[in-house]
Amino acid sequence: MEVILLEDVKALGKKGEVVKVSDGYAKNFILKKKLGVEANSANKNDLKLQKANEAKVAQEKLDAAKALAEELKDKKVVIKIKAGNGDRVFGSISAKEIAAETKKQLGLEIDKKKIVMEEGIKNLGVHTVKVKLHKDVMATLDIKVEAL
Repeated sequence: MEVILLEDVKALGKKGEVVKVSDGYAKNFILKKKLGVEANSANKNDLKLQKANEAKVAQEKLDAAKALAEELKDKKVVIKIKAGNGDRVFGSISAKEIAAETKKQLGLEIDKKKIVMEEGIKNLGVHTVKVKLHKDVMATLDIKVEAL
């Protein structure tokens, strides 16, 4: 019997795959626990439409991420912080502060988890940080750190 998996099943397949299993396994385990449905023509057609819709949504997200990366390319965020001598700041500037200032100054909502930094910014000047907008799209954002 062929079934369409509704969830990942260990040692059998991933969600959305059509797999061939014995009738007893399908009736007593897969269908009973609602891990899959019988692969008849109507369910196969629904699966095809669902995959097409997911592909369309994924492409829209990729296009939006590319547009945001292009918009960020020429932008600069200015952050003012207390600084001591030698261009050293008191504390450091984190991804959370960069995300907040980006929203305030540019009106762009960027999740702090998407800002890639090894450690906080601890010096005055212009710093470039990477922003991972999508698994295939990496943008850069210039941060200008000034003393108060």
